[in-house]
Amino acid sequence: MRHRLLAVTVLSMLAVPTFAADAPAGTALHCGKLFDSRSGKLLGAHTVVVRNGKVAEVLAGRAEAVADATSIDLSDRTCMAGWTDLHVHLGQQSSAQSYSEGFRLDPVDFAFRSVGYAEKTLLAGFTSVRDLGGGISPHLRDAINQGQLKGPRIWAAGKSIATTGGHGDPSNGLNDQLAHLVGPPGPTEGVINSIEDARQAVRQRYKDGSDVIKITATGGVLSYAKSGDAPQFTVDEVKAVVDTAKDYGYRVAAHAHGEEGMYRAVAGGVTSIEHGSYMSDRVMALMKQKGTWYVPTISAGRFVAEKAKIDGYYPEIVRPKAARIGAMIQDTAAKAHRNGVRIAFGTDQGVGPHGDNAREFLYMVEAGIPAAKALQAATIHAAEVLGVDDQGVVEAGKRADIIAMPGDPLADIGNVMKVDFVMKDGAVYRTPVR
Repeated sequence: MRHRLLAVTVLSMLAVPTFAADAPAGTALHCGKLFDSRSGKLLGAHTVVVRNGKVAEVLAGRAEAVADATSIDLSDRTCMAGWTDLHVHLGQQSSAQSYSEGFRLDPVDFAFRSVGYAEKTLLAGFTSVRDLGGGISPHLRDAINQGQLKGPRIWAAGKSIATTGGHGDPSNGLNDQLAHLVGPPGPTEGVINSIEDARQAVRQRYKDGSDVIKITATGGVLSYAKSGDAPQFTVDEVKAVVDTAKDYGYRVAAHAHGEEGMYRAVAGGVTSIEHGSYMSDRVMALMKQKGTWYVPTISAGRFVAEKAKIDGYYPEIVRPKAARIGAMIQDTAAKAHRNGVRIAFGTDQGVGPHGDNAREFLYMVEAGIPAAKALQAATIHAAEVLGVDDQGVVEAGKRADIIAMPGDPLADIGNVMKVDFVMKDGAVYRTPVR
C-alpha cells in the first residue's frame, strides 16, 4: 500500500497546467485524403471542422472560409480517426533487466517511466489505449484526463485476475523466504481459486477504479512458470468473472495462448481473446458463434521470439516458451482472418517498445489482412470492443481524435509509421514540420 501511494504521489507531483493549448473557437483541418473507417475506403479531399473537442462538420473538398476557425493545412496528407491499441502495458517496457528490476525498483520508478511511454504512444497516433494490467495505469489515466500529462485516453484494467501459480500470480518465482513474507495472494491481489473468489476479485477491481477486466485464462510466455498454455480457469470461474463484471458495466479481456483455456474463456462469455497462439478450428467456430473478438498482438510475438535468441535476455524457464509461442502468433492471425474471426488491433507494447505500436499494421498486412481492415481494426472495430460509439470514425458529433500522415496507407502500409499530426479531443499535440 505504501508503494502504491508513492506511485500516486509521483503522478500528482508531475501535475502542471494542461499541455495542449486551449483550442480556438474552431479548427478546420484541410485533408488531402480522408480514410472512412466505416467503409474502409479512402476518400478525396475533405475539410473537417472541429469545435469544443468534437467534430462539427465534415465537408467534401476544401472549404476555404470556415467561420471562427483556425485552418491547418493537411492537403498533402491522409487523415483518419485516431487509432486505439487494445493491449498495452504503460507501466513497463521489456529489457534484459526486467526480471531483476521488480526486486530493485519501487512503483514510483515505474510511474515516472510510464509518463514518457504514454506520450510516445499518443504522438505515434494512438489517441486511445486499453491498458491490460498494472497498478499504475488507473492513476496515469486520471492524470491524463485532468490535463496534467500528455497521453492517450486509457481504459485501465488495473491488476489482472489469475489463479494460483497462473500467469498473473505476483508470487511466482519467489523463494520460500520472500513468499512467506508476501503471503499467499488472494482476490484483492487478483488471484482466485473459486467462484466466490472470482466475484470478489472483480468487485475489488471496481473499488480500485478499473474500466475493464482482464483474466489470464492460460499460462503466459513471460511469467516465471513452466507452462505457457495450460488452462487456468474453469468455465464456471470465467462465467463468474463475466457475470459480475456486467454488474459494473465492465467487459472482459482474456489473455490466452492454449487451446483448452481459450475455449473455456470464450464459452464463459469474454469479450476478447488476447494473443490466441494455439487457436483451433473449434475455438474459432465458437468465437464466431458468440461474436468474440480476437486481438492478435503479433508485435509481442515477434519481439519475444527474437529476444529468445539472445543468451540471458530471458530466464531459462521463460526462453523456450518465448521461442516457441511467440513465433506462432502471426500465423494464427492469418488463419483467424481467413476463417472470418472478428479481429481488432492490439500490440502488447510494454513487451515491445512503446511508440512503435503502428508496426503491428505492417505485421497484420504481412499476415494477409488487407490494409483497410487493419486500419478498421484500430478505429471503428476497436471502438466496438470497448463498447463506445463516440470515436473510431470522423463524423459529426464524434470525438475529434484525428491523425494524419504523408502518403496513402492503403497503397503502402508503411506510411503508418510516418504519423506527424495528432489531435485528441480537439487539442493538437503534434503538427508536421514544414
